[in-house]
Amino acid sequence: MAPNQVVDFGTLYSQNCAGCHGAEGRGGASIALANPVYLAIVDENQVHKVVANGVRGTSMPAFAQSAGGLLTDEQINVITSGMFSHWGRKGILDGTNPPSYVAKATGDAARGEIAFGTYCASCHGTEGHGGSKGSAISNDSFLALVSDQGLRTIVITGRPDLGAPDWRGNIPGKPISDQEITDVVAWLASRRVQSPGQPYSASNDGQHHHSEHMEK
Repeated sequence: MAPNQVVDFGTLYSQNCAGCHGAEGRGGASIALANPVYLAIVDENQVHKVVANGVRGTSMPAFAQSAGGLLTDEQINVITSGMFSHWGRKGILDGTNPPSYVAKATGDAARGEIAFGTYCASCHGTEGHGGSKGSAISNDSFLALVSDQGLRTIVITGRPDLGAPDWRGNIPGKPISDQEITDVVAWLASRRVQSPGQPYSASNDGQHHHSEHMEK
């Protein structure tokens, strides 16, 4: 069978998605797609667009042939619909008031810093530098690889593969609000740097030039 004729969800997922999103959608370098909370909040058309066209400025590539990828429109449809049919769970958010998948208002970084301290710092540490229960999420390389929507998605849906709760579980009985999520994302986004992941600090760079001068 030619590669463009494969229409089995399991095969297409394992060959194209599992490297980042984990076997059976359980998560890896990127979020778990087999997360029924995520699938209940996100719109299927939005997922289709992301699979087809990728997310510019992040590590999510485009898979549709029309966008430079290798998959046909039919294969994109199989992957998208298969995620929802295999891993979705109807009614999982019944009785809740979930935040909007997409931000409805502009975020405020100053308020976001306060909300982060309330809901997130106990695991991710003061200023997001990491702690015993959670990773560093203000890391410049991480922030360079994730979009604002990606940050919002993680705050809302959690990372069950890493033990991170969804928006309801940070403080028992006190879910983080839609606006607070928007503000936390704004604060994290404000911490992006122009040149992330620089291998040398300014002081080391100065020492390097000093050494070159001494050798001449």
